[in-house]
This record gives sequence, structure tokens and C-alpha cells, in this order.
Amino acid sequence: MTITASADGSALGNPGPAGWAWYIDDHTWGAGGWPHGTNNMGELKAVLELFRATAHVDDDLHIFCDSQYVINTVTKWMPGWKRKGWRKGDGKPVMNLELIKEIDEAIAGRRYRFEWVKGHVGHELNEAADARARGAAEAFARGRTPDTGPGYPGAPAPLPTPDAEPEPEPPSTAATLF
Repeated sequence: MTITASADGSALGNPGPAGWAWYIDDHTWGAGGWPHGTNNMGELKAVLELFRATAHVDDDLHIFCDSQYVINTVTKWMPGWKRKGWRKGDGKPVMNLELIKEIDEAIAGRRYRFEWVKGHVGHELNEAADARARGAAEAFARGRTPDTGPGYPGAPAPLPTPDAEPEPEPPSTAATLF
């Protein structure tokens, strides 16, 4: 069996209040965020929490994602970064390293595939994940607790998201990836 889901992140101001969400259907989704984070952090965390939420089932994952940064991180760049001691080709440290290491751990032995979708063009699952990620970011902007969703049946509760400041990201990163 295959679980089909979408994962998305949102940051107001990027960096700023940030949210993440994964979405399968109206009864099966999860969300969270930080008072201060980046869009890339939200995108990574959404994928991480989807893998964690479904870790107790032996189903394939088909993940719709509008972030080529996340897709390339997991499917192309991560193995090389690992071999180089978590350094990029230019020798600089990998950004968002803790989240990426957690994803590396969470995907071990899992069957999954990513499918890129253009964001904000009406893809039903992507729009639902985006709305929940944005809602979490907006909740943090207002000093409120976000709606974390019903989760995945039988899954343990998600780990709390630390309030730590994000690793700084060079401004040119997003422009060169998309």
C-alpha cells in the first residue's frame, strides 16, 4: 500500500514566524512550527514529521513537495554531504544540519518517492499542507499555539519543536535553487 501525502513549510518574513505541515486528508495531518525560522526549515520539518508519523506502518510514501531544496537534499545531496563530513562541495557546512540528520535517520529502511509540484497553483494536497503550515506560522506570529492536527492513526505524538534560532542561510540560497 502507498500513503500519498504533501509536505510544506511557511515562514512569514523568511526568517520569521515559521510553520510546517504534512497532509494526507482532512482527518490525517500534522503541523507545528517555531516563533522564528525559515521556509527551508519548515519544508524540512514537514517531511521529517511525515516520516516519523508513519514510521509504525510498512507502507510506501509518495510525497508531493513544492520544495526542490528538500527533494534534492533527500534524494541527491545528502549522501555526498554525509561522505564529506556534512560539508557541501565548496567545503562550507550544510545548513539546517540537525533537521537533515534527523531526516537521514528517519528514512533509513523506508520506501518513498518524492514528486515535485508547483506551489500555489491549486494542487489539492499541496494547498492543504500549505494552508496548515501558514496557519501554524500565523499562530506563532500572534503568540498563539498552532493547531497541530489529528496526526496519523497509531503514531506517537510528534516531538516538540525547539524554540532555537535557525542557522543563518545565505540570501542567495533560495534564488539559486529555484
